[in-house]
Amino acid sequence: MKKNTEKRNLLSIEVLGIILGLIWIAPFYLMIVNAFKTKREIFSGVLGLPETLNLDNFVQAFIDLEFLKSLFNSVLITGVSIVIIILFSSMAGYALARNKSKLSGVLFLIFVAAMLIPFQSVMIPLVSIFGQANMLNAAGLIFMYLGFGCSLSIFLYHGAMTGVSKTMDEAAIIDGANRFQLFWYIIFPLLKPISVTVGILNTIWIWNDYLLPSLVLSEANATIPLKMFFFFGQYTKQWHLALAGLTIAIIPVIIGYFFAQKQIIKGVSEGAVK
Repeated sequence: MKKNTEKRNLLSIEVLGIILGLIWIAPFYLMIVNAFKTKREIFSGVLGLPETLNLDNFVQAFIDLEFLKSLFNSVLITGVSIVIIILFSSMAGYALARNKSKLSGVLFLIFVAAMLIPFQSVMIPLVSIFGQANMLNAAGLIFMYLGFGCSLSIFLYHGAMTGVSKTMDEAAIIDGANRFQLFWYIIFPLLKPISVTVGILNTIWIWNDYLLPSLVLSEANATIPLKMFFFFGQYTKQWHLALAGLTIAIIPVIIGYFFAQKQIIKGVSEGAVK
């Protein structure tokens, strides 16, 4: 009786999992299938398979999307932003964790409180100030990402530093290492799990961000999300080209995850344990 109950429960869970999986994958199915269709086929029926695999949609979308240029802009801005956020946040987290003073405590509380400030409340003055400084470009955008991304990152690094013994600092200083050598060669490698976690969180945010680049970048220097907005607006009625463009846009994310999945899973699991 007990075994039959367990089998029924297991079967119910499996059925529920299959249903949820189908619901999750349904939008991707609609996007990919309709990307191969002609405009006439889409309006005839969106659920059916295409009559032929029409690659003309992808060729046209690739050209009009300026995909290689948009991809380069996204990779450059995301990559540089992540490297800067990790370096500055890890150093700040280390300094705040090791220097136990009223000033460091106040600074840490300021960083934590900054996570609660919505971007929309500082959006207009921020863009105005950066416009006056002629920094409404990729460099200015990276600087903004550092400001908005460092609060959570410093909070995570500060928490990770509680698991690193101060005896390592003392031993390194006795051996003649200065503060920078101590951090770079001893502390920073120990923070690799948190660095991967910080990198993942900020990569997802920066790569998919639309609002901030739309305020800072021109269409000529647009990232993939921003270019997709212009592209989708241009082809709102031509769904076959718009869906082909969306399919192309998600390919870099899939490829990136495919090559980095082991590091991502390891970093998130170890970071959670930390």
